[in-house]
Amino acid sequence: MSLLRWCVIALLFLPSANAQTILGFTPSSAAREREIESKFKAIPNADEERRQHRVFTHEPHVAGSKRNNELAEYIRDEWKKQGLEDVIIRRYDVYGTNPKNASLEMIAPVHYQALLRETPLVTDPDSKNPAISGAWLGMSISGEVTAPVVYAHSGNPEDYDLLRKNGISVKRKIVLVRYSNPYSYRGFKALTAQREGAAAILIYSDPAEDGYKQGKVDPDGPWGPEYHIQRGAITYDFMVPGDPLTPGWASTPGAKRIRIEDAMSAPKIMALPLSWHDAKPLLENMRGPVAPESWQGGLPFQYHLGGEEVQAHLKIEMENGTQPYYVVEGRIRGSELPNEWVVLGNHRDAWVFGGVDPSSGTASMMELTRALGELKKHGIRPRRTMVICSWDGEEVGLTGSTEWGEQFADELKSKAVAYINVDEATSGSNFHGQAVASLAPMLAEVAQTLQDPSGKSLYDAWKATIERERAERKQSNQMNDSGVASATLADTRIGSGSDHTVFLNFIGMPVIGLQFDGDYGVYHSAYDDFYWMNHFGDPGYRYHTLMSQVWGVTSLRLANADLLPFDFATYAGNVREFLDELTKGKDTAQLDLGSVRKQIDDFEAAGKRLDQKLSSTLSSSKIDPKVASELNRGMMQVERNWLNPDGIPGRPWFKHILYGARFTYAHLELPGLAEAVEKQDWPTAKQQAEILQHALEKNTELLNQLVAKATEK
Repeated sequence: MSLLRWCVIALLFLPSANAQTILGFTPSSAAREREIESKFKAIPNADEERRQHRVFTHEPHVAGSKRNNELAEYIRDEWKKQGLEDVIIRRYDVYGTNPKNASLEMIAPVHYQALLRETPLVTDPDSKNPAISGAWLGMSISGEVTAPVVYAHSGNPEDYDLLRKNGISVKRKIVLVRYSNPYSYRGFKALTAQREGAAAILIYSDPAEDGYKQGKVDPDGPWGPEYHIQRGAITYDFMVPGDPLTPGWASTPGAKRIRIEDAMSAPKIMALPLSWHDAKPLLENMRGPVAPESWQGGLPFQYHLGGEEVQAHLKIEMENGTQPYYVVEGRIRGSELPNEWVVLGNHRDAWVFGGVDPSSGTASMMELTRALGELKKHGIRPRRTMVICSWDGEEVGLTGSTEWGEQFADELKSKAVAYINVDEATSGSNFHGQAVASLAPMLAEVAQTLQDPSGKSLYDAWKATIERERAERKQSNQMNDSGVASATLADTRIGSGSDHTVFLNFIGMPVIGLQFDGDYGVYHSAYDDFYWMNHFGDPGYRYHTLMSQVWGVTSLRLANADLLPFDFATYAGNVREFLDELTKGKDTAQLDLGSVRKQIDDFEAAGKRLDQKLSSTLSSSKIDPKVASELNRGMMQVERNWLNPDGIPGRPWFKHILYGARFTYAHLELPGLAEAVEKQDWPTAKQQAEILQHALEKNTELLNQLVAKATEK
């Protein structure tokens, strides 16, 4: 995009000189909206955030557990007290996962019995809870093996290529890999090891990434201590999320199911996480070639690739099978447009206590719903219906949200305006907002109306965070891969790994994701708890409270807008960027994208005409309700039109042609086209380019129809 266009956009979305306007609202509606938002923002408070956070972090509550199911009932009862309507718990029978036993023993060249547990911290009473599990990874298979151990760095395909170059095979061996460096989802590590013929995979947390090399460790600082274990699932949900036995349909009781042997997302490898305390004896006894500099970690010795010297005996017993997961659903019915929905969600299940992930988000959700309930008690309802959900089984494979989304896909395609996701509310003070580009300007506008605890507006604090992160990336010679638009601040590159996935990639709903983050080295461990949050993550619960506010104001803007605040000209510019990034530095001479680029221009021009017409219509303060309904319905259809019913080649569940995710969970724009170009599969690339062009044509025609509709008197 040209510098001039960025400057123009920046001027549009700087704090407005006319504070009376709100995107999507007439002047009179904007005045009422400001009053509603002012009342809403005054309700959430830090004491309640802390109280709710303690409820959810009091005991471990992994998906499928008795405690997690009790919390579903607690949320149901609380929502009823708060005044939410149509509160219901929905059951899904899914292929779930639980640990029974695991052991790891190094038998050569010396003996070492892995602890596979986290030691309590003297100052943290919750770390002594006997209900804390040992090390385990969800969806690992059961098995037993005695084999050599090989160090495979981050466990990505290129790492195995390097091992091969050094004459090292991992077939029927145990591979030891580390989290991060560079980041990849543990499920992709497991799939890669499975494809390489490894007998098992061990994944450990190196202190270079999240431990003492980063700073002080818990209980003296936010980073991971010696014994912290990053649990997680290895489900191949980058292929098909949700219940592995019901791919593409809901796992309601009695639903048809495929065999687990035929499930694309079910791993077929043993897997176990380790603390660096347990990984250290394996690594320091390895011989063979010295690992490359980029493979060296934070432990005080030289890392080797291994080979045959280190022998280990690994045994894993899992209890994998169908079990019930529960989604809690409540709503506040819209006063004028009850059949248009704004959907909000946070997952409830945690690997242990979930101090950050997800209990910070759950606490913020409970204060959000309390505030909305208070408004309702005083006669203030949203114009559109708000649907709020507490998801189950997110940690295992994005399960609860996926099953719910698949069950109500047709209704959501008809009624849903957008989905707003909060997974981790806060692990620090740095705000990050994700959004499809059509909603990025609205999110920036919302941020201007809220105050950060630093004393700045949330917008200014957000902008400062983005600028600081860019400077850090530039200093470390890292490419800017965030996808953050300099004018809107929102990250418009959206991967997978949380509950927005089904709504964006399967149903075609615009999505927004909200999060505050910071130094956080206890992810998915027993130390991610109430103590950690109160000492490091958010002492005082100020950012929990701000999350309730920003989440609520964002949802109220969508629920109360006269004309939905989508900006399709911005979306067109984003699609152009996606195409430019796809072709940059690549030989695409065999692929003619001229027609696609022209169609993007046409879509952008139509978006500008619609923006101008809607702005004019709103300024008149007189909108025919029938015309408004037709305009809003048309704008809701735009995101649906980005869906390809056949899906991404090789991954038909993922249907969005603009947004997808790599197997690592990382964002992947224009996924079908991008993967074909990367493989130099030009026939498939041509086909995917044509699909993109046709979708652009369809949406351009739709926007032109909306311009004509808005012109009608």
